[in-house]
Amino acid sequence: MRRVVFNQKGGVGKSTITCNLAAISAHQGLRTLVVDLDPQGNSTHYLMGDAADNVEDTLAGFFNQTLSFNFNPKKTAEFVHATPFPGLSIMPSHPNLEELQGKLESRYKIFKLRDALDELEEDFDAIFIDTPPALNFYTRSALIATQLCLIPFDCDDFSRRALYALMENVQEIRADHNRDLEVEGIVVNQFQPRASLPQKLVQELIAEGLPVFKTYLSSSIRIRESHEQAKPMIHLDPKHKLAQEFTALHAELRQS
Repeated sequence: MRRVVFNQKGGVGKSTITCNLAAISAHQGLRTLVVDLDPQGNSTHYLMGDAADNVEDTLAGFFNQTLSFNFNPKKTAEFVHATPFPGLSIMPSHPNLEELQGKLESRYKIFKLRDALDELEEDFDAIFIDTPPALNFYTRSALIATQLCLIPFDCDDFSRRALYALMENVQEIRADHNRDLEVEGIVVNQFQPRASLPQKLVQELIAEGLPVFKTYLSSSIRIRESHEQAKPMIHLDPKHKLAQEFTALHAELRQS
């Protein structure tokens, strides 16, 4: 199953959610792939640590080779790299994705990611795609290439106002390019149960019939340590409350 983690707003935890859910998936025995389409490469550094700075055959190379004819193009599998975590692989990002975007868009390479993931279909049980905080070529490519969309929601009024526009964008991609695409659910992130505003905002989403997951992800300084050590929570501190919340959220995904 393919899932994209998408929100046009930055700082809502896309990379954190992507990597932690993928790490749990692999930890539970599923062959799991992370696709990091964000030029900032947060997921790549989270899962590869210092090795991310020297990795070759990144997604920039994959997309670049679609722009010109090549007698011996590299196979999609050559852009997949192992991480230190058993069962978890990644197609790493690279800053050059930024400068390639205009060329890819003008040449209408929007379906290339879908074709690549089709090639890898038999190699992985679960694929999680991290996206930039914008509705651009890469996020559209991801939404076309996947079946399910997870939307992080960080419990502020700005996110609340932007949520409907975001969901409309997903529905437009569905109508125009990908009939199999659906919003699987809204992931409540950075939740503070003792604060009144987060409680109010989440209850409003539920009352409006939006697909909010039952598991809320807490705000914790421990996640920063997880980033710094390049270890998802299930590997850094599996007994921590946040690690257990990610595990519970992953269980919801498997049941949906």
